[in-house]
Amino acid sequence: MTKTKKLGMTIGIAAVLLCFGTWLLLGKWMADGQKPVADGSNEYALILGAKVNGETPSLTLRYRLEKALSYAETYPDVNFILSGGQGPDEDIAEGEAMRRYLTENGVKEERLLLETESTSTYENLLYSKKLLPEDVNAVTIITSDFHLARARMIADSLDLETDALPAKTPKSVEAKYHIRERLALIKTVIVGK
Repeated sequence: MTKTKKLGMTIGIAAVLLCFGTWLLLGKWMADGQKPVADGSNEYALILGAKVNGETPSLTLRYRLEKALSYAETYPDVNFILSGGQGPDEDIAEGEAMRRYLTENGVKEERLLLETESTSTYENLLYSKKLLPEDVNAVTIITSDFHLARARMIADSLDLETDALPAKTPKSVEAKYHIRERLALIKTVIVGK
């Protein structure tokens, strides 16, 4: 075997190991992002939006809302920020779809604040922060389990302390979202958004 081939094989093996190590590290970050689990100590919980089919929350968004409903019942003093704008293929803003779902399921309107302009996780957090009272710098983030690490990383960059309330991910999209989220985490580390 020539030196060139040996060097090429060594570089190839190193690249595979680096990719595998990065994959594992990102998976650990995603798992660590789900802790600490919220305990009702934050006055505000922020529900991050997800796809709305017409006016109906997608399964991903419904799982987030179900987690929020349970939390609302357990901690009746917690208020919620419902964050998500309207995509081109959605009939209403994600925040409005969340408001409808929660009020139809018994959460009082006065516990809900709407943010309906955001189009990304970064904007969810940035615009929602503006709805918080000036003296509040800690929130509970309610989103899909795979999404918490990146959401909390962005919140930290916006000087928000957070705890987490992970919602399950629909099995039908789990693999896709876990791959996509790892790539998004890399982008967030590099770009900060």
